[in-house]
Amino acid sequence: MPNFIRGYGYQGGGSREGWGRYIAEANYGRDLKEALSNPGDWGFSITAFGECLPYHENKISLNREVLDIYGLPTLIMDAEWKTNEKEMRKDMTAAGAEMLEAAGLKDVKTFDDGGNPGLGIHEMGTARMGRDPKTSVLNKWNQVHSLPNVFVTDGSFMTSASCVNPSLTYMAFTARAANYAVEELKKGNL
Repeated sequence: MPNFIRGYGYQGGGSREGWGRYIAEANYGRDLKEALSNPGDWGFSITAFGECLPYHENKISLNREVLDIYGLPTLIMDAEWKTNEKEMRKDMTAAGAEMLEAAGLKDVKTFDDGGNPGLGIHEMGTARMGRDPKTSVLNKWNQVHSLPNVFVTDGSFMTSASCVNPSLTYMAFTARAANYAVEELKKGNL
């Protein structure tokens, strides 16, 4: 039984070493052509993607003391993996190695570089959707509570996306928000 909740998935693939392996070599002319005609060794790798739970403590805020080159506040990013994510990483590593070995791969090596939040793709949750402007940035239409003519439909409105690619969800919410904005424009509300 795992020591964590929610889940994860893998992405990966196999290929042979490419011609780039000879860039540092001293082959020229026919020697280089012969070297390039020999396919390289096979390799296979997988990368695990796990869900970070939507912790309220993980947040971004404005730093009004440090300004960017345009005089605008910079961001303070305060986020960390917690126990659930650390336990999930252990399981991802062990299960990944077990899968690869069961598939017949040899010399399986695992690693966990501890990747910090923000280094992966689809980080989200910095402009949460909700009913209360005190606890969320956006209303149910992806409209900024305090700026009704601003809509946000990137990943920031979602607090989590499990371990799947959320792009189709972004597209659906964008279409929904755009439709709402058009209707509100027609009524003269925007």
